[in-house]
Amino acid sequence: MAKKTIKIKNYSDVFEEMVAATVILPGQLVQQTAAAATVSKHSTSGGNAIPMFAIEDALQGKGIDDSYAIGDQVRVWIPGRGDIVYACLADEANIAIGDLLESDGDGMLKEHTVETWTSADAQEANTVYTFPVVGIALEAYNLSTLPEGSESSAGGTYYHPRVKIRIV
Repeated sequence: MAKKTIKIKNYSDVFEEMVAATVILPGQLVQQTAAAATVSKHSTSGGNAIPMFAIEDALQGKGIDDSYAIGDQVRVWIPGRGDIVYACLADEANIAIGDLLESDGDGMLKEHTVETWTSADAQEANTVYTFPVVGIALEAYNLSTLPEGSESSAGGTYYHPRVKIRIV
């Protein structure tokens, strides 16, 4: 059964209200933008991320499937270590319980991939992110078997699946 809230376990009560710079769905990983009090979907795949998630606007009678429009006040939760979030998954994600999760670059989460590169003798620069993991999967989910055309990128009718994660 689908959950009705993004906050599953909340030990810290750290919340902010910021203006949406992009369309944001509750459960998406967000980042503060250069403009003082605005947020957008986290935009760097596998990049450094502070665990910040848009939550549903229950004060306005909205649920977890009601997106925030550009310019709306977004309720942002900054969960702490151990909190449990009902977070959005990326298209074609295939995760198992215990998988570490990181940003997919569009506010959704995907399985963390370890960055590998050659020795210091390499002639190319490599970016290494030190804080890419935001949580660990508490549920298994396989979106790689969705019917053709159902992915959001294909413009199909897309259900935004969410998974319970524990903040690390």
